[in-house]
Amino acid sequence: MKELIQEIRELIRSARQTVIRSVDLIQVLTNFEIGRRIVEHEQGGAKRAAYGKGLLKELSMALTAEFGRGFSRSNLQNMRKFYLAYSERLSEKCQTSSGILPFSEKSQTSSGNLEVGGLPGTWRTVSAGFKSPFKLSWSQYVFLISIDNSDERSFYEIEATGGGWTLPELKRQFNSGLYERLALSRDKERMKQLACEGQLLTRTEDLLKEPYVLEFLGLDEKAKYSESDLESAIIDKLETFLLELGKGFLFEARQKRFTFDEEHFFVDLVFYNRLLRCYVLIDLKIGKLSHGDLGQMQMYVNYFDRFVKLTNEAPTVGILLCKKKHDALVEITLPKEANIHAREYQLYLPDKELLRRKLREWGKEVDK
Repeated sequence: MKELIQEIRELIRSARQTVIRSVDLIQVLTNFEIGRRIVEHEQGGAKRAAYGKGLLKELSMALTAEFGRGFSRSNLQNMRKFYLAYSERLSEKCQTSSGILPFSEKSQTSSGNLEVGGLPGTWRTVSAGFKSPFKLSWSQYVFLISIDNSDERSFYEIEATGGGWTLPELKRQFNSGLYERLALSRDKERMKQLACEGQLLTRTEDLLKEPYVLEFLGLDEKAKYSESDLESAIIDKLETFLLELGKGFLFEARQKRFTFDEEHFFVDLVFYNRLLRCYVLIDLKIGKLSHGDLGQMQMYVNYFDRFVKLTNEAPTVGILLCKKKHDALVEITLPKEANIHAREYQLYLPDKELLRRKLREWGKEVDK
């Protein structure tokens, strides 16, 4: 009986989630179509032509009177902007299992079809194999179209879709300058990949950021805190910390103990990255980074490589997450092939404009 109840419970939950996703899809497609019609009526399809606010006001009043909330002038402006941001990429068409159907095409309702509506008189149907070009909710697209840089907007759309980000998670990653932080650590070619394919993990350097932003821990930048306090705060906010680390990270242990030559050693945090298929060891340092810290991490990495990782897994990665790193010390202490990296963290959101200026300056240097 318990198994039957559990099966039915999962069935109902799955059905409800499907309904929610279908409603989101219909809303996004409908808003795209409304935006298209506003653009074509007001501009004749010309993107840069001036459009009359009077029409949107009148349209808002008429739609609100008949359909209720959701058709304010600002929301209609968002629909228009949404269409302009995505019309070129979609070529005003969507993909189905049986071919390409323009958004304006009408067809007869039949069994097994999904009905997608726009404004009155524009209802149409698409086959059950309908593949939507949109994967996120309307509220997420409203946020995305506020991003002027098309490459940056594309990156966040790809990452939000692949990572299943909620709207608060999407906003947090944007506010933390994730795109800029990743772009600054890549060459020109790999930076372009961010806009087309998102963050791809094919090598160790792809999972590193500079800096790591830990504002969600709630620690005061000016207050005194210990490495133990920092570690405890990370564990308390582990889900958000995993989001900051990036794709493919799985948490394994805190204060992972291993014994060597009858002496116990403890690694602060142990993760596994399933995309790179390797262990990632993190040691937390709030003071000045020393050569002893680097040597200790080298020992941790050596131990995992020799006694923990499997033969078909990639070499272990060591990250020293510190308040202030010392590049010259790292360079002179570790061999070039060492898979150990010192990275800074900060307890506040970065200045996005400063990151953007750095990215522009970096681009000019590369182009020289």
